[in-house]
Amino acid sequence: MSNDRSAARESANGHSRNQTENRAEQPEQTAIDIEGLEVTYGDGTEAVRGVDLTVGRGEFFGFLGPNGAGKTTAIKVFATLLSPTAGQVRVNGFDAREESRKIRESIGYMAQETSIDPELTAEENVRFACEAYGVARGERDERTAELLELVGLESVADKRSEGFSGGMKKRLDAATALVHRPPLVFLDEPTTGLDPSARNRLWEYFERINERGTTIFLTTQYLEEADQLCERLAVILDGEIVADGSPADLKRAVGGDVLDIDVGGGADARSRAGAIARDFDAFDDASVETTEEGISVTAETARELGTDLLVALRDAGLTVTGFNVRAPTLDDVFLAITGERVATDAAGDGDGAQ
Repeated sequence: MSNDRSAARESANGHSRNQTENRAEQPEQTAIDIEGLEVTYGDGTEAVRGVDLTVGRGEFFGFLGPNGAGKTTAIKVFATLLSPTAGQVRVNGFDAREESRKIRESIGYMAQETSIDPELTAEENVRFACEAYGVARGERDERTAELLELVGLESVADKRSEGFSGGMKKRLDAATALVHRPPLVFLDEPTTGLDPSARNRLWEYFERINERGTTIFLTTQYLEEADQLCERLAVILDGEIVADGSPADLKRAVGGDVLDIDVGGGADARSRAGAIARDFDAFDDASVETTEEGISVTAETARELGTDLLVALRDAGLTVTGFNVRAPTLDDVFLAITGERVATDAAGDGDGAQ
Protein backbone atom coordinates (compact mmCIF):
# COMPACT_ATOMS: atom_id res chain seq x y z
CA MET A 1 0.00 0.00 0.00
CA SER A 2 2.84 2.44 0.82
CA ASN A 3 4.19 2.41 -2.75
CA ASP A 4 0.71 3.02 -4.17
CA ARG A 5 0.14 5.82 -1.70
CA SER A 6 3.42 7.51 -2.63
CA ALA A 7 2.66 7.20 -6.34
CA ALA A 8 -0.80 8.66 -5.88
CA ARG A 9 0.59 11.57 -3.91
CA GLU A 10 3.36 12.25 -6.42
CA SER A 11 1.02 12.24 -9.41
CA ALA A 12 -1.57 14.43 -7.70
CA ASN A 13 1.02 16.85 -6.35
CA GLY A 14 2.58 17.27 -9.79
CA HIS A 15 -0.77 18.59 -10.96
CA SER A 16 -0.94 20.75 -7.83
CA ARG A 17 2.42 22.42 -8.53
CA ASN A 18 1.40 23.27 -12.08
CA GLN A 19 -1.87 24.82 -10.90
CA THR A 20 -0.12 26.77 -8.15
CA GLU A 21 2.45 28.14 -10.61
CA ASN A 22 -0.28 29.17 -13.06
CA ARG A 23 -2.36 30.84 -10.37
CA ALA A 24 0.66 32.64 -8.95
CA GLU A 25 0.96 34.53 -12.22
CA GLN A 26 -2.53 36.00 -11.65
CA PRO A 27 -2.80 36.85 -7.95
CA GLU A 28 -5.78 39.12 -8.59
CA GLN A 29 -7.75 36.00 -9.55
CA THR A 30 -7.31 34.31 -6.18
CA ALA A 31 -9.73 34.21 -3.27
CA ILE A 32 -7.36 32.42 -0.87
CA ASP A 33 -3.54 32.59 -0.83
CA ILE A 34 -1.76 30.57 1.85
CA GLU A 35 1.98 30.20 2.18
CA GLY A 36 3.82 28.23 4.85
CA LEU A 37 0.84 28.10 7.24
CA GLU A 38 1.60 26.57 10.63
CA VAL A 39 -0.67 26.22 13.64
CA THR A 40 0.70 24.86 16.92
CA TYR A 41 -1.53 24.66 19.98
CA GLY A 42 -0.43 25.51 23.52
CA ASP A 43 0.14 21.86 24.37
CA GLY A 44 2.61 21.55 21.52
CA THR A 45 0.27 19.82 19.06
CA GLU A 46 1.15 20.73 15.47
CA ALA A 47 -2.30 20.89 13.88
CA VAL A 48 -1.17 22.42 10.57
CA ARG A 49 2.37 22.17 9.21
CA GLY A 50 3.72 24.17 6.29
CA VAL A 51 0.55 24.38 4.20
CA ASP A 52 0.69 26.17 0.83
CA LEU A 53 -2.66 26.61 -0.88
CA THR A 54 -4.27 28.79 -3.54
CA VAL A 55 -7.99 28.90 -4.35
CA GLY A 56 -9.21 30.84 -7.38
CA ARG A 57 -12.11 33.26 -7.37
CA GLY A 58 -15.37 31.56 -8.29
CA GLU A 59 -13.92 28.10 -7.64
CA PHE A 60 -15.78 25.32 -5.83
CA PHE A 61 -12.93 23.89 -3.77
CA GLY A 62 -13.00 20.81 -1.55
CA PHE A 63 -10.78 20.17 1.48
CA LEU A 64 -10.63 16.51 2.51
CA GLY A 65 -8.92 14.58 5.26
CA PRO A 66 -9.51 12.13 8.09
CA ASN A 67 -10.70 13.34 11.49
CA GLY A 68 -7.93 15.22 13.25
CA ALA A 69 -6.01 15.92 10.03
CA GLY A 70 -6.22 19.70 10.42
CA LYS A 71 -9.25 20.60 8.25
CA THR A 72 -11.24 22.55 10.81
CA THR A 73 -8.14 24.22 12.23
CA ALA A 74 -7.18 25.47 8.78
CA ILE A 75 -10.66 26.74 7.93
CA LYS A 76 -10.83 28.60 11.25
CA VAL A 77 -7.57 30.36 10.39
CA PHE A 78 -8.91 31.31 6.97
CA ALA A 79 -12.07 32.70 8.60
CA THR A 80 -9.90 34.59 11.20
CA LEU A 81 -11.38 32.62 14.09
CA LEU A 82 -7.92 31.31 14.95
CA SER A 83 -4.52 32.98 14.64
CA PRO A 84 -1.73 31.23 12.71
CA THR A 85 1.51 30.40 14.46
CA ALA A 86 3.48 31.11 11.29
CA GLY A 87 2.98 31.72 7.58
CA GLN A 88 1.13 34.15 5.32
CA VAL A 89 -2.66 34.05 4.97
CA ARG A 90 -4.52 36.28 2.53
CA VAL A 91 -8.26 35.98 1.99
CA ASN A 92 -10.05 38.08 -0.64
CA GLY A 93 -6.85 40.10 -0.88
CA PHE A 94 -6.70 40.93 2.84
CA ASP A 95 -3.98 39.89 5.29
CA ALA A 96 -5.33 37.71 8.08
CA ARG A 97 -3.15 39.33 10.74
CA GLU A 98 -3.51 42.95 9.73
CA GLU A 99 -6.98 43.02 8.16
CA SER A 100 -9.01 40.35 9.94
CA ARG A 101 -12.09 42.56 10.18
CA LYS A 102 -12.13 43.13 6.44
CA ILE A 103 -11.89 39.39 5.89
CA ARG A 104 -14.82 38.70 8.22
CA GLU A 105 -16.89 41.32 6.40
CA SER A 106 -16.13 39.68 3.03
CA ILE A 107 -16.82 36.03 3.84
CA GLY A 108 -19.65 33.77 4.94
CA TYR A 109 -18.96 30.98 7.41
CA MET A 110 -21.15 27.94 8.04
CA ALA A 111 -19.79 25.89 10.92
CA GLN A 112 -20.49 22.24 11.63
CA GLU A 113 -23.05 23.21 14.28
CA THR A 114 -25.92 25.48 13.27
CA SER A 115 -25.95 28.95 14.83
CA ILE A 116 -29.60 29.89 14.30
CA ASP A 117 -31.78 31.07 17.20
CA PRO A 118 -34.49 28.41 17.79
CA GLU A 119 -36.84 30.95 19.38
CA LEU A 120 -36.90 33.12 16.25
CA THR A 121 -38.81 32.39 13.06
CA ALA A 122 -36.97 31.64 9.84
CA GLU A 123 -37.58 35.20 8.67
CA GLU A 124 -36.44 36.71 11.98
CA ASN A 125 -33.21 34.68 11.88
CA VAL A 126 -32.37 36.01 8.43
CA ARG A 127 -33.31 39.57 9.40
CA PHE A 128 -31.12 39.35 12.50
CA ALA A 129 -28.21 38.22 10.33
CA CYS A 130 -28.86 41.15 7.97
CA GLU A 131 -28.58 43.54 10.90
CA ALA A 132 -25.47 41.83 12.27
CA TYR A 133 -23.71 42.03 8.90
CA GLY A 134 -24.74 45.62 8.30
CA VAL A 135 -27.08 45.08 5.35
CA ALA A 136 -28.73 48.40 4.52
CA ARG A 137 -32.14 48.71 6.19
CA GLY A 138 -33.87 49.40 2.88
CA GLU A 139 -32.51 46.17 1.38
CA ARG A 140 -33.38 43.77 4.21
CA ASP A 141 -36.92 42.87 3.13
CA GLU A 142 -35.87 41.95 -0.39
CA ARG A 143 -32.72 40.14 0.76
CA THR A 144 -34.62 38.10 3.35
CA ALA A 145 -37.32 37.04 0.90
CA GLU A 146 -34.71 36.19 -1.75
CA LEU A 147 -32.68 33.98 0.57
CA LEU A 148 -35.64 32.15 2.07
CA GLU A 149 -36.81 31.32 -1.44
CA LEU A 150 -33.32 30.28 -2.47
CA VAL A 151 -33.09 27.72 0.36
CA GLY A 152 -36.72 26.61 -0.03
CA LEU A 153 -38.02 27.93 3.30
CA GLU A 154 -40.34 30.69 2.11
CA SER A 155 -43.40 28.61 3.07
CA VAL A 156 -42.27 28.42 6.71
CA ALA A 157 -40.91 31.96 6.99
CA ASP A 158 -43.21 32.78 9.92
CA LYS A 159 -42.61 29.55 11.86
CA ARG A 160 -40.20 29.33 14.79
CA SER A 161 -37.10 27.38 13.84
CA GLU A 162 -37.11 25.24 17.00
CA GLY A 163 -39.60 22.95 15.26
CA PHE A 164 -37.54 22.59 12.08
CA SER A 165 -35.90 19.35 11.02
CA GLY A 166 -32.12 19.08 10.86
CA GLY A 167 -32.10 19.67 7.13
CA MET A 168 -34.25 22.78 7.39
CA LYS A 169 -32.04 24.20 10.13
CA LYS A 170 -28.95 23.62 7.99
CA ARG A 171 -30.52 25.43 5.05
CA LEU A 172 -31.58 28.33 7.25
CA ASP A 173 -28.07 28.50 8.68
CA ALA A 174 -26.69 28.66 5.13
CA ALA A 175 -29.07 31.53 4.30
CA THR A 176 -27.90 33.56 7.31
CA ALA A 177 -24.28 33.12 6.22
CA LEU A 178 -25.05 34.74 2.88
CA VAL A 179 -27.12 37.80 3.77
CA HIS A 180 -24.26 40.20 2.97
CA ARG A 181 -23.61 38.48 -0.38
CA PRO A 182 -20.02 37.52 0.42
CA PRO A 183 -17.76 36.62 -2.51
CA LEU A 184 -16.35 33.69 -0.50
CA VAL A 185 -18.18 31.16 1.70
CA PHE A 186 -16.58 28.62 4.03
CA LEU A 187 -18.65 25.47 4.60
CA ASP A 188 -17.30 23.22 7.35
CA GLU A 189 -18.95 19.80 6.92
CA PRO A 190 -22.33 21.44 6.24
CA THR A 191 -24.26 18.23 5.50
CA THR A 192 -22.94 15.92 8.23
CA GLY A 193 -25.79 14.02 9.86
CA LEU A 194 -28.38 14.79 7.17
CA ASP A 195 -30.28 12.16 5.26
CA PRO A 196 -29.73 11.92 1.47
CA SER A 197 -32.80 14.01 0.63
CA ALA A 198 -31.80 16.91 2.88
CA ARG A 199 -28.21 16.64 1.71
CA ASN A 200 -29.20 16.84 -1.96
CA ARG A 201 -31.25 19.97 -1.35
CA LEU A 202 -28.23 21.68 0.17
CA TRP A 203 -26.07 20.51 -2.73
CA GLU A 204 -28.45 22.19 -5.17
CA TYR A 205 -28.30 25.37 -3.12
CA PHE A 206 -24.50 25.42 -3.02
CA GLU A 207 -24.33 24.82 -6.76
CA ARG A 208 -26.69 27.73 -7.39
CA ILE A 209 -24.70 30.26 -5.38
CA ASN A 210 -21.48 29.04 -6.98
CA GLU A 211 -23.01 29.54 -10.42
CA ARG A 212 -23.71 33.11 -9.37
CA GLY A 213 -19.97 33.62 -8.83
CA THR A 214 -19.53 32.83 -5.14
CA THR A 215 -16.28 31.06 -4.25
CA ILE A 216 -16.97 28.05 -2.05
CA PHE A 217 -14.47 26.36 0.25
CA LEU A 218 -15.94 23.07 1.44
CA THR A 219 -14.76 20.55 4.01
CA THR A 220 -16.71 17.32 3.97
CA GLN A 221 -16.65 13.71 5.09
CA TYR A 222 -18.84 12.71 2.15
CA LEU A 223 -16.63 11.90 -0.82
CA GLU A 224 -19.62 11.64 -3.13
CA GLU A 225 -20.40 15.24 -2.20
CA ALA A 226 -16.88 16.38 -3.03
CA ASP A 227 -16.89 14.43 -6.29
CA GLN A 228 -20.15 15.96 -7.48
CA LEU A 229 -19.64 19.55 -6.36
CA CYS A 230 -15.94 20.40 -6.38
CA GLU A 231 -13.80 21.49 -9.31
CA ARG A 232 -10.62 20.87 -7.34
CA LEU A 233 -9.71 19.06 -4.13
CA ALA A 234 -6.88 19.03 -1.64
CA VAL A 235 -6.25 16.22 0.83
CA ILE A 236 -4.71 17.09 4.20
CA LEU A 237 -3.06 14.44 6.35
CA ASP A 238 -1.34 15.03 9.70
CA GLY A 239 -1.47 18.78 9.10
CA GLU A 240 0.10 18.67 5.62
CA ILE A 241 -1.47 18.77 2.17
CA VAL A 242 -0.52 15.52 0.45
CA ALA A 243 -2.53 15.78 -2.79
CA ASP A 244 -4.23 18.46 -4.87
CA GLY A 245 -6.11 18.21 -8.15
CA SER A 246 -9.48 17.78 -9.80
CA PRO A 247 -11.52 14.70 -8.80
CA ALA A 248 -10.69 13.14 -12.19
CA ASP A 249 -6.96 13.84 -11.75
CA LEU A 250 -6.90 12.27 -8.31
CA LYS A 251 -8.75 9.19 -9.52
CA ARG A 252 -6.23 8.74 -12.33
CA ALA A 253 -3.44 9.02 -9.77
CA VAL A 254 -4.69 5.85 -8.08
CA GLY A 255 -3.81 3.88 -11.20
CA GLY A 256 -5.90 1.22 -12.90
CA ASP A 257 -9.31 -0.20 -12.09
CA VAL A 258 -10.70 -1.70 -8.91
CA LEU A 259 -11.73 -5.35 -8.66
CA ASP A 260 -14.10 -6.02 -5.75
CA ILE A 261 -14.47 -9.70 -4.86
CA ASP A 262 -16.94 -11.07 -2.31
CA VAL A 263 -15.63 -14.16 -0.53
CA GLY A 264 -17.69 -16.56 1.61
CA GLY A 265 -16.35 -18.36 4.65
CA GLY A 266 -15.73 -15.60 7.18
CA ALA A 267 -12.69 -13.58 8.22
CA ASP A 268 -10.17 -16.39 7.74
CA ALA A 269 -11.29 -16.93 4.15
CA ARG A 270 -11.08 -13.19 3.42
CA SER A 271 -7.59 -13.06 4.91
CA ARG A 272 -6.49 -16.02 2.72
CA ALA A 273 -7.98 -14.35 -0.35
CA GLY A 274 -6.03 -11.18 0.41
CA ALA A 275 -2.78 -13.12 0.71
CA ILE A 276 -3.40 -14.89 -2.61
CA ALA A 277 -4.14 -11.58 -4.35
CA ARG A 278 -0.97 -9.97 -2.99
CA ASP A 279 1.13 -12.85 -4.30
CA PHE A 280 -0.68 -12.99 -7.65
CA ASP A 281 1.97 -12.62 -10.37
CA ALA A 282 -0.40 -11.29 -13.03
CA PHE A 283 -0.85 -7.99 -11.14
CA ASP A 284 2.13 -5.67 -11.00
CA ASP A 285 2.19 -3.19 -8.09
CA ALA A 286 -1.40 -3.97 -7.14
CA SER A 287 -2.83 -2.72 -3.87
CA VAL A 288 -5.04 -5.18 -1.97
CA GLU A 289 -7.45 -4.33 0.83
CA THR A 290 -9.46 -6.77 2.90
CA THR A 291 -13.07 -5.59 3.12
CA GLU A 292 -16.13 -6.66 5.09
CA GLU A 293 -17.31 -8.72 2.12
CA GLY A 294 -13.99 -9.99 0.74
CA ILE A 295 -11.14 -8.14 -0.93
CA SER A 296 -10.63 -5.10 -3.12
CA VAL A 297 -7.76 -5.09 -5.64
CA THR A 298 -6.55 -1.97 -7.47
CA ALA A 299 -4.33 -2.65 -10.48
CA GLU A 300 -3.71 -1.45 -14.03
CA THR A 301 -4.66 -4.89 -15.35
CA ALA A 302 -7.59 -5.56 -13.01
CA ARG A 303 -10.13 -5.50 -15.83
CA GLU A 304 -8.15 -7.71 -18.21
CA LEU A 305 -6.80 -10.27 -15.74
CA GLY A 306 -9.40 -10.21 -12.96
CA THR A 307 -10.88 -13.53 -14.05
CA ASP A 308 -7.48 -15.19 -13.61
CA LEU A 309 -7.50 -14.16 -9.95
CA LEU A 310 -11.01 -15.58 -9.55
CA VAL A 311 -9.75 -18.92 -10.88
CA ALA A 312 -6.80 -18.80 -8.47
CA LEU A 313 -9.13 -18.22 -5.54
CA ARG A 314 -11.37 -21.10 -6.63
CA ASP A 315 -8.35 -23.40 -7.03
CA ALA A 316 -7.37 -22.52 -3.46
CA GLY A 317 -10.71 -23.80 -2.24
CA LEU A 318 -12.27 -20.38 -1.59
CA THR A 319 -15.86 -19.54 -2.47
CA VAL A 320 -16.38 -16.39 -4.55
CA THR A 321 -19.93 -15.13 -4.00
CA GLY A 322 -19.69 -12.03 -6.19
CA PHE A 323 -17.32 -9.73 -8.05
CA ASN A 324 -17.28 -6.40 -9.86
CA VAL A 325 -14.73 -4.36 -11.83
CA ARG A 326 -15.12 -0.59 -11.66
CA ALA A 327 -13.29 2.69 -12.11
CA PRO A 328 -11.74 4.19 -8.96
CA THR A 329 -13.85 6.43 -6.74
CA LEU A 330 -12.73 9.22 -4.44
CA ASP A 331 -13.00 6.70 -1.62
CA ASP A 332 -10.30 4.66 -3.36
CA VAL A 333 -8.24 7.84 -3.78
CA PHE A 334 -8.60 8.60 -0.10
CA LEU A 335 -7.54 5.08 0.84
CA ALA A 336 -4.52 5.19 -1.48
CA ILE A 337 -3.33 8.54 -0.14
CA THR A 338 -4.15 8.32 3.57
CA GLY A 339 -4.22 4.58 4.18
CA GLU A 340 -7.78 4.67 5.50
CA ARG A 341 -11.31 5.12 4.30
CA VAL A 342 -13.49 8.00 5.40
CA ALA A 343 -15.91 7.01 8.15
CA THR A 344 -19.20 8.88 7.96
CA ASP A 345 -22.34 8.94 10.07
CA ALA A 346 -25.03 8.07 7.57
CA ALA A 347 -27.83 8.64 10.02
CA GLY A 348 -29.37 12.05 10.30
CA ASP A 349 -32.40 14.25 10.22
CA GLY A 350 -34.44 14.67 7.12
CA ASP A 351 -36.58 17.54 5.98
CA GLY A 352 -39.51 16.19 7.93
CA ALA A 353 -41.72 19.07 8.97
CA GLN A 354 -42.48 21.61 6.34
